[in-house]
Amino acid sequence: MTTPAMTVEQKRDLYRDGYIILKNAVADELIDAARARIKRAQKGENLGRDTTMTDLVNASSITPILHEAMGYFDPPVACQVGVIKPSQPGTRFTNLGYRDCDMPYYGAGTHMDGNITIAAPQEVQEGTPEEIYARHFASGPKGDLGRSPEVMGHNMVPLFEDPEMTLGLGSFTAFVIVCLNDQTREGCGQTAVLRGAHHAMEKFFRWQRSVNGCLGPEGPGWPRLDHEVPNRCGMNYLPRAVQEQFLDATSEATPDGRRWPRPTQILMSPGDACITLYHIPHSGTRNENGSESRKNIIFRIRNKKRQPDKVVSGVTDHPDRGQMGEWLEFEEGNNPWERSKNAMCDMWDEWEGMKSVVAEAENQ
Repeated sequence: MTTPAMTVEQKRDLYRDGYIILKNAVADELIDAARARIKRAQKGENLGRDTTMTDLVNASSITPILHEAMGYFDPPVACQVGVIKPSQPGTRFTNLGYRDCDMPYYGAGTHMDGNITIAAPQEVQEGTPEEIYARHFASGPKGDLGRSPEVMGHNMVPLFEDPEMTLGLGSFTAFVIVCLNDQTREGCGQTAVLRGAHHAMEKFFRWQRSVNGCLGPEGPGWPRLDHEVPNRCGMNYLPRAVQEQFLDATSEATPDGRRWPRPTQILMSPGDACITLYHIPHSGTRNENGSESRKNIIFRIRNKKRQPDKVVSGVTDHPDRGQMGEWLEFEEGNNPWERSKNAMCDMWDEWEGMKSVVAEAENQ
């Protein structure tokens, strides 16, 4: 029996675009079991550790495919159950500082994972940028700790990953997004990606490291907050220098005239799976046109080689810290944040089965 694996063409697509869609990667019985479990869920029940969800990777062709293309990883014991109910544009301020109804592309808030999120202020903020920053992050679940790596977001991601505050993003190796319902037309809540922007993000991280070794928000060229947005307190989930590379004449704008990169909506059917690099900017979108809730089960995978002694759950986007921001213990000489910076600046290092395709593409 042949072990499932990406074709050379699929690997070339992954190199070029930063994502691929694997058709029928997950068997019908696994999809049906996951859908049935979601249907049986009690209000407020968290299904992230239910085996019907984790089996979508652990008991499907995705595991051998990723083993061949990327390398070994911890079998997920948890996941993000991404259910988006049908809805229409609203007037609340989003985390980008704009009203939901004013954001183009079905409300896409394109971002990098591993970024702290604090609930968006619903009133226009007053004061200096420094005052707004201090007030915003003091509103997090741990209260007013000042500018500190102990600050946690409402998404339980730290403000900084390291004690020295030189790393403003968590990171991993790959996303796996398993589709449980029909998402074959736009506007059904599907994930959207900024196609090809993984290359731009890697180049940006390398530039940041060359300037002062600080990567992510609050490093060079990437302020944490945008005070020019309508509520004066929007999260800068992507550096402006990267966004500007993906603007063209078709780019839609918010009412203030700012243009936004057009993301590619990932169109999938039940049983399809999307594999992306960590480096690709992405977003969920509003489910305006769907006849049911959008159901994507999302896994965050890290190649075991980065930290062989640490187990990664499959859901965390900041595995150098505990899920709730706890400080982990590392052996002497093992600087986890420098290892993660290296991976952010060399996105193919952890894709062991991609080396020949990457060499081919980069030597042309």
